[in-house]
Amino acid sequence: MALSQVIRRGRTVAAALVLAAAAAVPATAPASAAASTTATSAADEVTCVLRPGVVHKDTLGNTFTGDLYCANAPGDLYGRPAFDAPVTGRLKTTQSWFVCYSIGEAHKGGNNVWYYTQGDEAVNLPGIQAWGNMPASSVLTSTDPFPGLPRCPWH
Repeated sequence: MALSQVIRRGRTVAAALVLAAAAAVPATAPASAAASTTATSAADEVTCVLRPGVVHKDTLGNTFTGDLYCANAPGDLYGRPAFDAPVTGRLKTTQSWFVCYSIGEAHKGGNNVWYYTQGDEAVNLPGIQAWGNMPASSVLTSTDPFPGLPRCPWH
């Protein structure tokens, strides 16, 4: 399955979150992503999908040619993978894309993996345009770091 592999997560989540996530999978995601998230499995599975070829450019001059499309908790994004960093943006959605991961401060998820994305709303440092890091505990992945997602270039 290579980069387009679909990995299921066995966490219990609200059925409404999973159903909303299934409805939100864009046409560019593999059809199996929407098909694997059904009402019969809604309470026990969350699906994350690697999407090769999806291009994102951040304000630091980095270009990313793929992402991880995954369910997440809404929350703050930090300027670096640490809670004492400035909050640069905020994710308001519960289904988002992430372009890479970094190793940073430990968080309640029991590891130190953080995912990099662009938020829905800028909070501080408007020139960054809401790009920032979210602790892995807020991203519903099957394992951290998610297999196939690259490490951020500034590690």
